[in-house]
Amino acid sequence: MLVSLKKILSDAEKGGYCVPAFNVYNMETVMGAIKAAEETRAPVILQIYPRLIKEECGYYLSPIVVAAAHKATVPVCFHLDHGPSELEATRIVRWGATGVMLDGSTLPFEENIALTKRVCEMCAHVDVQVEGELGHVGTTKDEDMDEFTTPEDAKRFVEETGVICLAVAVGTAHGRYKKPPKLDIERIKAIREATNNTALVLHGGSGVPDEEIKKAVKAGIRKMNFATDICYAFLDCCKEQLNAPERIIAIDNFMKKPIEAVKEFCVSRIKLVSADGKAE
Repeated sequence: MLVSLKKILSDAEKGGYCVPAFNVYNMETVMGAIKAAEETRAPVILQIYPRLIKEECGYYLSPIVVAAAHKATVPVCFHLDHGPSELEATRIVRWGATGVMLDGSTLPFEENIALTKRVCEMCAHVDVQVEGELGHVGTTKDEDMDEFTTPEDAKRFVEETGVICLAVAVGTAHGRYKKPPKLDIERIKAIREATNNTALVLHGGSGVPDEEIKKAVKAGIRKMNFATDICYAFLDCCKEQLNAPERIIAIDNFMKKPIEAVKEFCVSRIKLVSADGKAE
């Protein structure tokens, strides 16, 4: 059930729902996310951060994601998250990815277009589609988060690069928020209209109020990223295990509850973006 980014987003567009994209960091987070997808009969995207691709960890983690997708009975896309260059894109495609994000959002507009277009053309040779980013989605530590994507720039970016989906800055950030963000829903609608209903991506999904997420999906968000809260679900459970009166020493047994914690979080997000039952 390893499917392309094009296939999983095309189905979401037809069904009017959003595909949750879960960042995974080890075998246990992969297992938790896949268990959630199977339990809810939902299509999912499992994605890896570029740091892992540049370091040794990605070499070992990629085959785990691919194996999980082949074993799954629901559609799974294996995706690169925030790839900054051709290096990460090339490497992860060789390791089995079926989708790539090229993030040139910190570059000047023309340079972002040029780099993203090059990666789109490169990946097209092996039938892998590309997500771009326009309007930098920063972190919750940034002082300003108001440099939003404009419909006019989005239209030109999509037309000139050939991306299949576009990450947009509409009020979210990466990390844990000091106060709940309020999304610019009307901007999402305007970008969708300007780009001929291109699939839009919301980064920084962790911590966004449920009602805001529902509005964003209705407005046209077709892929939503969750990373920070997966880390917290996993690590908080590990802390509880370590502080238990009788600690489990065998690592495989120790990891059973953290896997379940990740699964429970993923189930909640799958249902929130209306992806449950869409793999039937």
